[in-house]
Amino acid sequence: MSGQMITPDQVVWFEWGFVRITATLVFTWVTMGVLVIGAWLATRRIGTREEPTRGEVLMELVVEFIERQIEEISDGKVGRSLVPFIGTLFLFIAVASVLGVVPGFLPPTGSLSTTLGLAIAVFVSVPVFGVMRQGLGSYLHRYIEPSPFMLPFNILSELSRTIALAIRLFGNVMSTTKLVAIFVGIVPLVFPLVFHLFGLLTGVIQAYIFAILAAVYITSGMSTTGIRDSGPAVRKERS
Repeated sequence: MSGQMITPDQVVWFEWGFVRITATLVFTWVTMGVLVIGAWLATRRIGTREEPTRGEVLMELVVEFIERQIEEISDGKVGRSLVPFIGTLFLFIAVASVLGVVPGFLPPTGSLSTTLGLAIAVFVSVPVFGVMRQGLGSYLHRYIEPSPFMLPFNILSELSRTIALAIRLFGNVMSTTKLVAIFVGIVPLVFPLVFHLFGLLTGVIQAYIFAILAAVYITSGMSTTGIRDSGPAVRKERS
C-alpha cells in the first residue's frame, strides 16, 4: 500500500496459480458482509414488537426514499419493482464509501473492475426489465426506431453510457480517496476528520448519482416512448 498505489487492484494479498485475491476482492466481501449483517440485525425482529426498532425505521426510510426517487423519475409509472435492484446498488456504493473512513480500508468502488461490474449489471438489467414490462418484440423494436439505420447507433449509445457510468464512479471515488489521503498527510492533525467527512459525503453523493442514473436508464428501457428518451433526469444532467 505504497504511495504508488492507484487502485485496490494493485494490492495483492494472496496469489497461487491463476487464483489472485486482491484488496478489491477482500474489501468487496467486507462490504457485502456489513450489508448482510446490518440488514439481518435491522429486520430480525420485524413483526415481533408493537413498536418498530430504530433499525427497522431506518430501513423503511431508505426504502421509501429510493421508491420515491424512482417514482419521480418514471412519473409514477414504476413502483417497487426496481427498489431491490436500485437500492442494492445505492447501499453497496454508499456503505463502501462510509467504510472508507476506517483506517486501512480501501473502497472497492475505487477499482475500475468493480465499477465496471456494477455498470454491466445496469446494462444487463435495462433489457431484462424492459422485456418484462413490454415483451421481447416490443422492446427489440425500440432499437430500430425511427428507422432500421439507427440500430448500430442505438446499440452504441447503450454501450457508451455503460462505460461512462463505470468511469464516472471510478474516477470520482478514486480521486476523492487520493485527495483525502494527500490532505490528511500534509495538514495539521486537527483537519483529518474534516477531510474524512468530506470524503464520506462525496461517496454518498456518488452512490446517489449512480443509483439515479441506473434508475433513469432502466425506466427509459421500460417506457414505450423510444430508446432515446432517457427522461428528465438525464436531460437535466446534460444541460
